Amino acid sequence: MRLRWRAYPLVLREPLRISRSTMDRRDAVQVSLAHAGVTGHGEVVTSRFLGLDRARIDTELTGLVDRIAGYPDPAALRADLPALATGCQPGVVAALDAAVHDLLGRLAGQPVHRLVGAPEPGAVPTAYTVGLVAPAAAGMAAGRLAAAGFGVLKVKAGDDHDVARVAAVRAAAPDARLLLDPNGGWTPEQAVRRLDALARYRVEMVEQPVPAGRVDRLAWVAARTPVPVVADEDAATEADLPRLAGAVAGVNVKLAKCGGIRAATRIVAAARGHGLAVMLGCLVTSSLGIAPALHLAGYARWVDLDGHLLLADDPWTGLGGHDGTLRPTGTPGLGVTPRRADPGPGDAGVAR
Repeated sequence: MRLRWRAYPLVLREPLRISRSTMDRRDAVQVSLAHAGVTGHGEVVTSRFLGLDRARIDTELTGLVDRIAGYPDPAALRADLPALATGCQPGVVAALDAAVHDLLGRLAGQPVHRLVGAPEPGAVPTAYTVGLVAPAAAGMAAGRLAAAGFGVLKVKAGDDHDVARVAAVRAAAPDARLLLDPNGGWTPEQAVRRLDALARYRVEMVEQPVPAGRVDRLAWVAARTPVPVVADEDAATEADLPRLAGAVAGVNVKLAKCGGIRAATRIVAAARGHGLAVMLGCLVTSSLGIAPALHLAGYARWVDLDGHLLLADDPWTGLGGHDGTLRPTGTPGLGVTPRRADPGPGDAGVAR
């Protein structure tokens, strides 16, 4: 087994503002695992919120090179990966997990969802994120997205224009399913007031309305609104689910947050056991970073896998989604390929 990696920038089409930050670019690191002449790939992206930068990614991957080289085959590596990568950031583990699943799928001639026994994803409608912009701009964006085919829109919230922003989006996209995401930007009292004011606009779900760390506050909001409340930052791992059961309607499963496909499938099973609906979410990342979650989309009530659609230049292809629907190719592994034979701009100096 051979581990290599390379870095490249991901630039957004336009800055994405949420309640806690604004982002216009981030770095991605492509992680590759080779065995028997076949290579599988995964991706990890930098995240200030998650405390993950290039230096940490490089350090953690460097520490795994020799240990991974000692594995006889990818099946053995997949079995040992959680223990092998103990202490690594979940995003790094998720990238390695994606690469080993991609490799196993390619070797077996099967798409990853079949390899792990997940439902066939088929054509998957995805939400598209409307950032924390002025209401008029939000309405214009929603109109363009609806015309392009998007039937699910996720509206960012967390400022004084929340009600006007959602009103503008609803007016421009009268038939769209609307999801709301304040990124923890409301107090519990604000959450109840805002959701009450937004009732007329048919909001289908609200994601992490209050800051993480107090499930009792999430439960307090959920008990006072008919809008389903979904935990995001409060639902990082399987261990978080028992305290969320009965408190919220669902959990947002992000592979970069939990550690990859294997961890996510356990969370999905546990969530369903606790009566919690599943949302699949993502970070801003390329098609390579989105693909692992798409293979689990058959489990989800809500799918928010638009990270690659926000980019000015996605270096990978194979998922579609520009008309609001993701369409897996059904090819072996993750089902994505480099857009160019030449990988383009990147930092090849980190390859090992």
